[in-house]
Amino acid sequence: MEKTECIDWGRHVCGQTPMTANNETWKDTLVKNAHDGLLQPSPDCDRCSVISGDCLYYHYGCDGKEDRGWGCGYRTVQTMASWLSFNQPLSVSHRHPPSLSELQQTLVEIGDKPGVFLGSREWIGTFEASLVLDQLYDVPCRIVHVRYDKELDQAVKDLHDHFLTHGSPVMMGGDRDSSSKGILGVCTGKQGSYLLVMDPHYFGCPLDKKSLQSQGWVSWKAVGSLDQCSFYNLCLPLTAKK
Repeated sequence: MEKTECIDWGRHVCGQTPMTANNETWKDTLVKNAHDGLLQPSPDCDRCSVISGDCLYYHYGCDGKEDRGWGCGYRTVQTMASWLSFNQPLSVSHRHPPSLSELQQTLVEIGDKPGVFLGSREWIGTFEASLVLDQLYDVPCRIVHVRYDKELDQAVKDLHDHFLTHGSPVMMGGDRDSSSKGILGVCTGKQGSYLLVMDPHYFGCPLDKKSLQSQGWVSWKAVGSLDQCSFYNLCLPLTAKK
């Protein structure tokens, strides 16, 4: 039986002082390709598929906005949007990743949310992520609904195919496990499969790549560690083929 691990999907909040960089300089502190250099999660992994191209690590408070407890979905969308900004063909708008307020404004403008959504602390999930990426970047998304157990095996296959075909980051969230997370890769071996998780729940002073990895904010997590009582949704951007 695969050994599971106890994972804190954002319930622990780092007690460091939040960053206070102004709007002109805060983006310079975002780490690019925070997953680079991570070793494979297990020596027996015989298939490993990861994103191709650059992306930025967005997390709680990274732009000076206080969004602990509700902004993880927005931050994951920003990471996905950063990949689109870096890697999409010239025929696609190369706009910067949207701010939290721009994300909310977009959902209101397309009629998904009422006006009172603006300035609120309401969560967003994979469905809202798909709407935003389609509206702002003209990139449709596939939503995959996954129940635990056998459906996870199929989801792992879908992720391998996605990273090999499209190469873009994936958003993952669920019901009982409602904490949004970015998925940047998947590895499969005899002992099971692992997800390369970019966790947006870090809050505090900017960290370098080495610190993000050593503290587990960007790391491989065993699929068996997922909440067995939760269903999950995956948002897979159907970007231009690699």
